[in-house]
Amino acid sequence: MFSGIVEAMAQVVSIEQDRGNKHFTLRNPFSDRMGIDQSIAHNGVCLTVVRNEGDLYTVTAMQETLRLSNLDALQVGDWVNLERAMSMDRLLDGHIVQGHVDQTARCIDVHETDGSWYYRFQYLSSPDMIQRGYFCVDKGSVAINGVSLTVCEPDVQGDQGFVSVCIIPYTHEVTNFRYMQVGSLVNLEFDIIGKYLARMNQLLK
Repeated sequence: MFSGIVEAMAQVVSIEQDRGNKHFTLRNPFSDRMGIDQSIAHNGVCLTVVRNEGDLYTVTAMQETLRLSNLDALQVGDWVNLERAMSMDRLLDGHIVQGHVDQTARCIDVHETDGSWYYRFQYLSSPDMIQRGYFCVDKGSVAINGVSLTVCEPDVQGDQGFVSVCIIPYTHEVTNFRYMQVGSLVNLEFDIIGKYLARMNQLLK
């Protein structure tokens, strides 16, 4: 489990295709605090460290993970948001993030607004997805590329969902939001509490 508070960014050094899987080797920003089998969120996707040598480490993403996330689009040189799994004695500064990305979204607007940054994203939606809790509510929480953010201006029009977020200068500087532009593909994880409530509502009908 994670909180959506990004600790650092890692740069992709190499990518190896292994049948349906991909092995990503990244430069390690905290090598002294990372070990084999450790769970690390990469752009919000929980992956297991399989190799750790010096300032480099490797994680593996399976085919289903690649299909649902933006990891399949990563290239050598790209920057990835990192967060280590929460410990029970840590403050929950963001919100409950599982590291299980629901789908991707496309950035359709980005601009600076009086020192902060505004981003708007578009994603596929449907009545069935909404019934399963895959939607956003105003002032609720959403994880975008693993960053815990407050929702503003959520909307659904036909088969398209929309969500906006505002990024403070600090978050813009220490996450890969600084590299994001119109057309960028991001990972979405909707609020797990909303999913449970949506499922409960279905069962009680």
